[in-house]
Amino acid sequence: MARRNGRITPSRNAAAAKAGAANGAKRGNGNGTTDNVKRANGSTFADAPGFDAGVFVRTIGAGRTRAVHTAKTAIFQQGDPCACVFYIEKGKVQITVVSKQGKKGLVATLGPGEFFGEGCLGGQRRHLTSAHAMVASTITSIEKATMVRTLHEQPTFSALFMGFLLARNIEIESDLIDELFNSTERRLARMLLVLARFGRPGKLAAVIPKIDHDVLAGRIGTTRTRIGYFMARFRKLGLIAYDAGGIKVNPSLLRVVVHD
Repeated sequence: MARRNGRITPSRNAAAAKAGAANGAKRGNGNGTTDNVKRANGSTFADAPGFDAGVFVRTIGAGRTRAVHTAKTAIFQQGDPCACVFYIEKGKVQITVVSKQGKKGLVATLGPGEFFGEGCLGGQRRHLTSAHAMVASTITSIEKATMVRTLHEQPTFSALFMGFLLARNIEIESDLIDELFNSTERRLARMLLVLARFGRPGKLAAVIPKIDHDVLAGRIGTTRTRIGYFMARFRKLGLIAYDAGGIKVNPSLLRVVVHD
């Protein structure tokens, strides 16, 4: 950004925007992540040899609740009291927000090993978003006081959680760059790659659960009509495919993100 005549105006060129979008897709950010944020010595905050966060979370005593949520059920609703941090042991969770006018937007899609609801640690009293299980999911909720105590007492877990927060910050920055500088087609391609966990630890997701076009439109800042147009285009090019389970994403979709 540059300041001109008292106003802030975009000053990055298209190449920088393209690189930002590609890096965002490769990191898999845009849906909240447990990314590997590098330290100066080359290690990462998410590196913890021999440490299994899922196993550790299950050993936390009082102040922890483990629950199984069936597909499409609410974990919490927008406006509910915010008093716990949630950890995904298994499954997939969608974070959404609804405006006063009833417009729904997709905030993030999260998978195993990721946290959500961390706003309570910063003093947030009510959830600004809603969380729903997209598939059958095992979720552990950790009360605020218990989470604060655990972060103070367990440095390895604290470092892992710090890595999550840093990755979330990178995600927000990448989303802003994406929104400011990239076309609707590139933003949609990047979002589909993010939902397929492209560039994250583990394998590319075989199928993305079906997502309403209105939700996608709200997430990338366009209309349902434009989403439908580009999804049809991607399908014709063989970059995505539909089946009974949802949407299959071809890794070649990355070409749309980095194509000049």
